Amino acid sequence: MTAHGYPLRPDTETLDLLGARVTVVDAAGLLADADTLPVPLLTDAAFPAPVRQLRFTLRAATRDGRRTHHFEAYLRAGGNPAAVGLLALGLAGPAGLLLAHRFAAGDPLAGRVVAGAERMAAEASRRLGLRPPTPTVLAEPARDEAGTAVLRRAEELGLHPEIAHDAESGGRTVTVRGAVPSDQVTPAHLHAMVALVLQAVRELAGDTAQPAVLRGRSYTVGRRPEVAAAPAGSAAVTLDQVGGLDEVVARFREIAVSFQHPQVMARWGARRPQGILMYGPPGTGKTMLARALANEIGADFREIRTPEILDKYLGGSERNIKQIFREARGYRQPTVMLFDEFDSIISYAGAGGDAASQAVNAVAGIFKQEMNTLIEENPDVIVVATTNFPHRVDASLTRSGRFDVKLAIPLPDEGGRAEIIAKMIRELIDRHERPGFRMFAADVDPRALAALTPGLTGADIREVLRRVQLAKAMREATEGAPTGPISQDDLREAVAGLHRG
Repeated sequence: MTAHGYPLRPDTETLDLLGARVTVVDAAGLLADADTLPVPLLTDAAFPAPVRQLRFTLRAATRDGRRTHHFEAYLRAGGNPAAVGLLALGLAGPAGLLLAHRFAAGDPLAGRVVAGAERMAAEASRRLGLRPPTPTVLAEPARDEAGTAVLRRAEELGLHPEIAHDAESGGRTVTVRGAVPSDQVTPAHLHAMVALVLQAVRELAGDTAQPAVLRGRSYTVGRRPEVAAAPAGSAAVTLDQVGGLDEVVARFREIAVSFQHPQVMARWGARRPQGILMYGPPGTGKTMLARALANEIGADFREIRTPEILDKYLGGSERNIKQIFREARGYRQPTVMLFDEFDSIISYAGAGGDAASQAVNAVAGIFKQEMNTLIEENPDVIVVATTNFPHRVDASLTRSGRFDVKLAIPLPDEGGRAEIIAKMIRELIDRHERPGFRMFAADVDPRALAALTPGLTGADIREVLRRVQLAKAMREATEGAPTGPISQDDLREAVAGLHRG
């Protein structure tokens, strides 16, 4: 479903591979994800007997200075490995497969034939002065036209597939590998590798004459989630989920890179930012951005709220600030420290001469001192402060050297709101849609909704969606029958309701 330039559901392809119906979900996303961590493929798939186990992964690695995507599948089947040894003895094809099935069933005549074939192979090797064949390493089975086409396609794409057949105690295995440079990898390579794996399933099932063993079966390739992308307000938010703030996200990615490569920074004598100050109206995503930065870096997240610092007793606030920074110097993991609503902790430093102002000045003074040496004493800590009222924070607190990066987080414009709406709807689709349940109708148009929401923040847009979800759930609960998906009219009505208050 593409809503006027904003794809709300990932690309899905349906392929007919060797008789099976294969659905590939977000192939481009899978290839991109593999650049950072191994991606499991064909998980929880049920294969025909005797296949008992499949591990199929995609990962990227750098070798000899070149980034390469590696596909690897390991298939294990039950059964008597001696039966599979018929392939190694040259008894492939329909007759050999029939003999293998009869051997596995315990037919004594088949057993004598197999034993005789093994003796003949051993005697021939002895007379020729060759090493006797080992039945635990199997030759590749004969392939039919469909299997040959699968292998030829993989070769044409430059995957250079490697297929190894082995027998082991209590079963048999096939390992399928392929690799392609990361700058050349496409969904076609993924399709070809899936076909190779399904061909291996056929061979293990003794079905090289026709693809009947896979006919009528369905498989899904992709990581569409039992546990889906977390909503933007959660602790698991990432920078990819942030909409409408492209420049801010790009700046945060730069900061993450400087944090992740300390050796490069040290070689150049470069000093990464120690502090970040974000300011702007409430609900624009400042706290969410701090969490996303922590996840981008792979850091712990520590949020310091006003009650943890301010103390009604004389000297208490100063002691609390010192203790917070003392703990920060001892962190052994990369950590993002967030001082949310910074202005409520330290405001109007230097203003007034009464006791209250002097207490504020004392807290501000200690904060300055602690920030002056934090990065030298623990470079794994980065401080983020947020405020809705930047004019209430004294400039000496936020000067460069303490807060090197100052970012305005504005209200999103119309294009930004459309992007936010699209991303939030995608997250809900990923999280809640299942076969037979469609959460959003095809007429949902983020761009048209954005035109109806001037002045709304990301938090406001999330509230619009919450109201529509609640209304749909309540209607279904009270009527006792399924209701239709959320439509554009439903969303328009919710927007109007938010404007009315």
